[in-house]
Amino acid sequence: MQNVESSQPIGNLKISRDVIATIAKFATLEIEGVASLASFATNIKGWLLKKQTAKPIVIELSDDIAVIDIHVNIKSGINIPCVAQKIQIAVKEAVQNMTGIAVSRVNVDIAGIVFDEPETVVQEE
Repeated sequence: MQNVESSQPIGNLKISRDVIATIAKFATLEIEGVASLASFATNIKGWLLKKQTAKPIVIELSDDIAVIDIHVNIKSGINIPCVAQKIQIAVKEAVQNMTGIAVSRVNVDIAGIVFDEPETVVQEE
């Protein structure tokens, strides 16, 4: 796993992709309308055509610049473009403020919609 490493006057600092993903996760889940993060099925490099389950947040690092892909389920009745934009802004700000790593893009994939379960009325006799 690739880490972001920077030299400080008194030593080195390493930040793992898992730390960046955790920051992105909590920033995403704070957005109103987000029901949950979503794992997604993918066929990675044609591995015998078996579907592999991938993590809901993927971090790509190149020259200390991050591209973040987030897969989410949203609640029904929510304006999808508005929620996606709020996720992008929140994740970018949180990662940059907490780690100092520049974020060039936050890609949001709406994997599903979660509908509220209708409440069943129980009649007392």
